[in-house]
Amino acid sequence: MDLPKRLSSQLAGEEGPTRQKAARLVVDLAVTAGAQGFVNVDHAHVSGVSVITGGHGLRRFLSDLSSSGDGKVSIPTTLNSAGCDKEKMKEMDIDWPDFLEQQFEIVEAYSELGIQATLSCTPYDRGVDDESGIASWAESNAVCFSNTWTSLITNRESGLSALATALTGFAPRWGLHLEENRQPNIHVRVECELETLSDWSILGDWIGKQVRPDWNVPWGPMPFIQGLPTRASFARKKALTAAAANYGTPMLWAEGLSADPPLKREGSQWSAPEAGWQGELVFTQEDLNSRYKDLAPEGQVDLVVIGCPQASLEEIRITASAVRSHAEMGAKIPDQRLWVFTSGENYELAVADGSVELLEQAGAVLLQDTCPEVTPYNRAHYNHLLTNSLKAEHYLTSGLNRLPTSVMSIVDCVSHAFDPTLSEGPRPTLSAKAQPQHASSKTLQTSKAILNGAPLQSQGDFCVTGPAMVTDVPITYLGYVNRDTGIIEETGHPLDGRAVADSILIYPKGSGSTVAPFVLMGLLYTGKGPTAIVNRDVCPLTLPACSLLNLPYGHGFDQDPCMAINDGDLVELKSKEGQVTLTVLERVK
Repeated sequence: MDLPKRLSSQLAGEEGPTRQKAARLVVDLAVTAGAQGFVNVDHAHVSGVSVITGGHGLRRFLSDLSSSGDGKVSIPTTLNSAGCDKEKMKEMDIDWPDFLEQQFEIVEAYSELGIQATLSCTPYDRGVDDESGIASWAESNAVCFSNTWTSLITNRESGLSALATALTGFAPRWGLHLEENRQPNIHVRVECELETLSDWSILGDWIGKQVRPDWNVPWGPMPFIQGLPTRASFARKKALTAAAANYGTPMLWAEGLSADPPLKREGSQWSAPEAGWQGELVFTQEDLNSRYKDLAPEGQVDLVVIGCPQASLEEIRITASAVRSHAEMGAKIPDQRLWVFTSGENYELAVADGSVELLEQAGAVLLQDTCPEVTPYNRAHYNHLLTNSLKAEHYLTSGLNRLPTSVMSIVDCVSHAFDPTLSEGPRPTLSAKAQPQHASSKTLQTSKAILNGAPLQSQGDFCVTGPAMVTDVPITYLGYVNRDTGIIEETGHPLDGRAVADSILIYPKGSGSTVAPFVLMGLLYTGKGPTAIVNRDVCPLTLPACSLLNLPYGHGFDQDPCMAINDGDLVELKSKEGQVTLTVLERVK
């Protein structure tokens, strides 16, 4: 593969060891993905900021990366939200030793690399000047928003791959950079009215929940949605794509709202893509009502959180309007039970239009630079949250926070903030959330098996022998793999309750948050990680950690390793002269 002249010099170490590491990762990903060369990137957005998401893996890696002092980002780069508002530590009541010091250490390390500490998970909301060109964004909601509603094109990067691009200025040309891959693969018809922001959020999350593991969606589920109104506000669009991103959706099409899908059209009828629809879904009023029933609060609500992703000015004003209707009658929010999260820029705008003053006088807390899902809540006080966002619910109920979380509209959320008696009784316990995506298609294999594949470009020869830990269901590291023990904690997953340590871990790809590589790196640093990893699909959520920490890695096999290898088989993963073999030495009995 021909490299751009500057990327080649970076790879040779001519711009220092920091950029050399980044260049090595960019090239590893390009070769693994079979990329069509490289693209010059206009803007990067890096995730992995909060102490509770990146953890010790993030802190150690950033310390190592910035210690040489020779590397600065090559392109404009913004930073995702942090785990706290440093000016509101008393109000947030964070019960985590040295949390602010650790958070400052992370932000400072990024700043040393020349990254703008915008601390926002919505770079598309007043974060970039020109919503066009090529980006490298590592925040799932931002990826889906930009690809859907703007002309800015980005793959669904991990925090590490976006950082590597920020340092080098280059990204592999593959995936959603190629027009032929920007194709809808699911057809969705909406047969009900969507009135509130939470309605739109529920729809996005519902679509992701329908995806089955046997659907062929190599770039993620990309739905074409019909039946939506032909006018939608910024906040509605944001609510839809943010929730859809929960399950890996990198973009979608909404008839009458977004650009037209790349499909043939005759009159009002759209043809299916050449490969056909992987799924045809109908979202009805019954589906919407059913989800609200499932998500309704039962038992005492301790805290109401609005702004995941960080609230736009429109969302702040909707919240302020709902608060005003109570405050004008003399009511006040008890115990600061309403927290509204937003970006620094939107906070300043909300100060200017009076929304912040109105909310604070009524007893709400306005938080900037942070987001509900990355905040460490004090469990002595908060054990049941209420929100309007399915993105918040998805991550708050994961192993990241393990908080029972209910969902209602902003108006209803505000009512519960003012009146704690609206939902009384014992707090709910967190219920297991086995999903259809957890269904496994594996069958026991008995014959001999030798699979041929490839290593990472940067890795030399290796030979690893050990027990195979195998699943055909993607692994979600953030929130569902314990960062301290390496135990998979995802109800319904075939590997639930199993520790990945000392295994040759074989799975299709990583899923979920773009912070996944930092969780894996943390496990590798502490000896709780696997001895080698094999992926069936190109996985920018797994590959970066393997590349940077030189964990033996195999991909591109001539057979599906997730099906050819049994969970528990004794296997050998060997790389020699640029070829990898995965050999079954002993079948599990």
